[in-house]
Amino acid sequence: MPISIAIITKNEEDRISACIESLSFADEIVVVDSGSMDDTVHIARSAGCRVIIEKWRGYAGQKQFAVDQCRNDWVFVLDADEQIPRETAEKLSEMPLHSIQSVTAYSFLRKNYFHHRWIRHCGWWPDRIVRLVNRNQGNFNNRLVHERWISSGTITDLDLTIDHRSFRDYSDLINKMQTYSTLSAKDMFTHGKHAGWWTPLTHGLWMFLRTYIFEMGFLEGFDGFMISALNAGGSFMKYAKLKELHTTSHKNPKI
Repeated sequence: MPISIAIITKNEEDRISACIESLSFADEIVVVDSGSMDDTVHIARSAGCRVIIEKWRGYAGQKQFAVDQCRNDWVFVLDADEQIPRETAEKLSEMPLHSIQSVTAYSFLRKNYFHHRWIRHCGWWPDRIVRLVNRNQGNFNNRLVHERWISSGTITDLDLTIDHRSFRDYSDLINKMQTYSTLSAKDMFTHGKHAGWWTPLTHGLWMFLRTYIFEMGFLEGFDGFMISALNAGGSFMKYAKLKELHTTSHKNPKI
């Protein structure tokens, strides 16, 4: 069964090649770029991908747009910092996707790497995520961050892996913490959530304890400590920004 690949990109010249090279099983690769200033678009086009330039719609909106541009029913939604291992690619090329009509999406186990190491703790494993979908049988929800594919049928879990190299360094961790905490705060604000003065502190402290102690981040050495600390910082900032949004909205009701 032919499978399309949908990838959203922006300034991914150092990672897009490895991603595309892992997609030998694909019938079509669609790259939706939101204004890269580097060689991402040139690299993707040179590799035979169909590249579409599209203004940023948000994570969910951009991925939905990319899925909608694919010509096959079955679409593998991939990030530019992800790669498909050979064993997974071989299994995908053999899968009879239409054999069970009630199944309209598949989830995979994602192996997250940092500093060239597979991080098995800190809540980073097992990281199950829906990636292969029937584009006619579902859609992405409208959340600003941590978007999810909502399937109209059954989602089947596969014991196949995806390799994920999201963070280049600690600066990347910090930048993502800032971006995601802002989007999460806006999402909660839109849905009427509130935060007291104590909420950022309690959530930040719990997040550190959960990541470093209960999810055994301490076994990952200094990287585990940094991941735990920045998870805590992200949780703290999410609720601090939520409180700030409510304070600002009271002073300026138009927000």
